[in-house]
Parts: sequence; C-alpha cells; structure tokens
Amino acid sequence: MSQNIPSGIHTIRGFMGVCHLLIDPRGEAVLLDTGLVGEPMQIRWLLRRFGLGPESVKAILLTHGHIDHAGNLAWAKRWTGAPVYAHPAEQAHIDGTYPFTGASRWCGRMERFGYDVLNYRTAKIDQFIRDGDELPFWDGLQVIHLPGHTEGHCGYYSQRHNLLFSGDLFASYFFNVHLPPPILNSRPELIFGSLRKALDLNARYIVPQHYDILDGELHRRRFDALCGRKLGVAANSERAVHRPRNPTTKTR
Repeated sequence: MSQNIPSGIHTIRGFMGVCHLLIDPRGEAVLLDTGLVGEPMQIRWLLRRFGLGPESVKAILLTHGHIDHAGNLAWAKRWTGAPVYAHPAEQAHIDGTYPFTGASRWCGRMERFGYDVLNYRTAKIDQFIRDGDELPFWDGLQVIHLPGHTEGHCGYYSQRHNLLFSGDLFASYFFNVHLPPPILNSRPELIFGSLRKALDLNARYIVPQHYDILDGELHRRRFDALCGRKLGVAANSERAVHRPRNPTTKTR
C-alpha cells in the first residue's frame, strides 16, 4: 500500500526493515540499501515486473553499513555489476570490523551473530560520498550526512520531488515512532543535530527505512511530532508542502 508519494518508489520489505528500488521514466533503477533476508527474490521480481534486468540497476546507494541494510550488498553488487556509493566511514561496518564501544557493543554482538548465521560476505564501496554531493540518479539525489546512528549515516534528498530518504534517522510505525535504540547508535551525541538538519531541510515527503506503509506525508507528520518531543520544536508539517529549503547545510 502506498499513497502521498511520487511514482517510481518501490518498497522491498525484508526481515528487519525495508529497502527501496527507485525506477525513473527511462527505465534506469537505483537500489537504496540491500536489506538482510528475503530481499533478492523481491528485487528480481520487481525488475521483471517492469521489464528490466540486473543491468538496469545503475547504482547501489547505502544509507549506512549495518547488516540489515548491507546484508545483501555482496550479492547485489555481483548480480547487477553496479557500483556501491556510501560514506567512507561505513566500510568498517560493512567489513564487520567497526570498533563498537559503550552501549553499542550490543549492536556489534548482534551483527556478529548475523554474520555467522547468514554466512555474510563483505563488499567494497566503489564511490565515497560526502555531505552535499550531487548524484545523477533518479533525476538527481543529494547526499545529506545525518550522523548519529553511525558516523557515516546518510540520507538522500530529491529536490525534484521534495523528498528525503532518511535512512535510520527514525522509525515510523503507527504504534511507535521512535529514534533508533541507544544500543544501535555508535555516535549518539550527533543524533539531535541530525534531527535538526533534517527538519530544516523542510522536505514535503520523508521516507525512512523502517516503516509500516509507504506514505511520505504521513512520515513527515510523524517526524515533526517526534522532533517536537525530542527537540521541543513545534510540529508544523504544512510548512513543507510548498516551500522546500536549501539542503546544502553541512553537518560538522
């Protein structure tokens, strides 16, 4: 089920969350994250549904390197031949060598269990991305660095559609809209700054990587309410409907 969203966004729902296949009118596709379990079959099916093959996938964009987002990365890179775009800080997560500390050690333990059970394979990032980079996919996507969940966690903003793919900045379900649990955040001190940055971007639509239904306006309203609780900022989703802001503000 999807509504209040531009065309060309297709949800791939796996065991731990969602990833997305973005298809433009030319039939060129981008894979946004690769998921953990069950996604390869859906990716193949979606491409066939639109008369496309693996060669139609022109890029694999990662929001970050946690196993539920990069679990099928090696497969997707091998099957499509597409280059992987991600922040350089995420290679250690993809490789399973990130030095987790504090509460996030639990994240490292859970990922280690997943690596062993799923026979996980690593893959190399082909193109490092930075805040503000303009990518030529899906009629233009701008990299928005949103650290906190991981150091190199990034969202992707479509100016044409006034839409932010927000990664794991927050999760959006009808029963619970929340920040990632503390045990999953390797740079928790940066999260509130990333919330403010995403709020100031003022996108009409927000699409996270953990949600119940694909509805960009609904997730934007939920995000505003979450920011109201966490930052003391008055929620006002309607401000985003007609006035997108300049998304080039840097996160230090």
